[in-house]
Amino acid sequence: MIECRIAWSPGEARIAICDENGLVDFALWRPGMPDGYGDIHAVRVQKSAPALGGAFVLLENGSTGFLTGTHAEGALVTARVTRSAQNGKGLRLKPDTAGRAGYVSTSTDSTTRDRPVLLAHGPSPLEELAARYPEARLCCDAPALMALVPPALRPRIDRVSRAFDDVLEAECDDLLSPHAELAHGVRASFTPTPALTAIDLDDPNPDQRRQMDGFNANRHAFSALARQIRMRNLSGAILVDPAGVPLRKRPALGKFLAEALQGDPMQPKMLGATALGLLEIVRTRGRPPLHEALASPGGRGLLALREILRDRNDRQPGRQRGGAPVLRASLAVTRALEADRDALAQFSLEWGATLSVTMMPDYPDSYWSFDP
Repeated sequence: MIECRIAWSPGEARIAICDENGLVDFALWRPGMPDGYGDIHAVRVQKSAPALGGAFVLLENGSTGFLTGTHAEGALVTARVTRSAQNGKGLRLKPDTAGRAGYVSTSTDSTTRDRPVLLAHGPSPLEELAARYPEARLCCDAPALMALVPPALRPRIDRVSRAFDDVLEAECDDLLSPHAELAHGVRASFTPTPALTAIDLDDPNPDQRRQMDGFNANRHAFSALARQIRMRNLSGAILVDPAGVPLRKRPALGKFLAEALQGDPMQPKMLGATALGLLEIVRTRGRPPLHEALASPGGRGLLALREILRDRNDRQPGRQRGGAPVLRASLAVTRALEADRDALAQFSLEWGATLSVTMMPDYPDSYWSFDP
C-alpha cells in the first residue's frame, strides 16, 4: 500500500512516498520559499539572443530569466517556468500556449496586463506527488500544514500523531549524505559539479566476486540507483562509473540501467557508454536538486529551525520554554529567514516565545548558533 507521509517543521514539509518496502519518492515543499516551477508570468523581453535560441526577459520581482523562442525586444509574453533557478542560472521559461495567447496585449488599460506580472502559481511539490500517486492517503502530523493543503486534497488527509517514524526519519536523513547503500553490497557516491553529476559505484568486496558476479551486482543495484537519482532530483548530465566491471563489458550494462530509469516523471534517457566506460544519462531539469535546495541559505535556515526544535523535544518532550530565543546566522541565511515570516512565526509558536534572528557577518552560511 502506498502512503504519502508529510512531516512538517517551521516553513518546510518533507514529503515521503512509502510502500511496504520503504521510501520510494521524496520532495521538499517550502510554502514561504517557492522555487517558481510551473508558474505563469507575463514577462518583458529585454534582449533577444538568437544564437542561444531565445531571449533574456524581466520578471515582476526584478529578476531575469531566459525565454525560449524568437521574440521582439520590448514585447510582453505569457510564459511558463520550465526550470527553476539552479546551478547559478536563473529561471528558464517557454511561451505558454495552454489556454492563453502567446503574447499579452499591451493596449489594455489593466495595470496587470501592461507590465511584467506573476499570473498564476504552478503546482506545489505536494500537489505533484499527490497527482503522481492518486491512491495514496496524505498522512499529516501538523495542523499548520493542514491549513496550507489545497482544498481539493483535503479529503485525502489523515491526521497522524507522527508522520515519520525512526526508520523513515533515518531514510530521509540518508538523502542528505553524498553516499548511499544500494543492493548487493554496491555503494554509490554522488558528486555534483556545475557541469554534471558524477556517480561512482563501489564494490567493497571485489575480491570475493567472480567477474560475472560483479556485472550482475551492478545490474541488480540499478533499481535502487534510479530511486536515488529520482529522490535526490539529480538532473542534467549524469555519469555513472560502474563498480568492478571490465571496460569492454560496460556498454552491456546500458540496457539494464535504461530499464531501471523507466517510470521517472522527468524522463531520463540512457545515452550509452563513453570511451572511458562511464554510463551517460541525461535527465530533464525542473525543480532544484535536493543537494542544492538543502545548501541554499533558506534551506540552511529552515534546517536550523527544525534541528533546534527536534533537539529540544528529544531532551524535554512537550516542554515549552519562556525565554527569548536568539538564532545567529550569516547574512544570507538571516535574510532568507526574515523573508519567510510564517516560518519564524511557526517556530515561535512551537517554542513558546518570539524568535529573534541576528545577522553575524563573520558566520559562513553553513554555521549558526542558538541561545534558548
